[in-house]
Amino acid sequence: MPGDVKRSVTIAGHRTSVSLEAPFWDALREIAAVRGLSVNKMIAEVDASRDPEQGLSGALRVFVLGYYRN
Repeated sequence: MPGDVKRSVTIAGHRTSVSLEAPFWDALREIAAVRGLSVNKMIAEVDASRDPEQGLSGALRVFVLGYYRN
């Protein structure tokens, strides 16, 4: 997608790439800071709790949306 920023993250000891728009990366950094977590740790938590049918990028977008809605 145009405007996506691809970053490598480590989840459960494995490197993977995640593509999100820059504002979502900014939001993930903000949320992680508030929670006192690294972005990688928070992404790993979202990954562990997501529906296996849902992609990680989509799960992260829904997580950010839910955080700011609440």
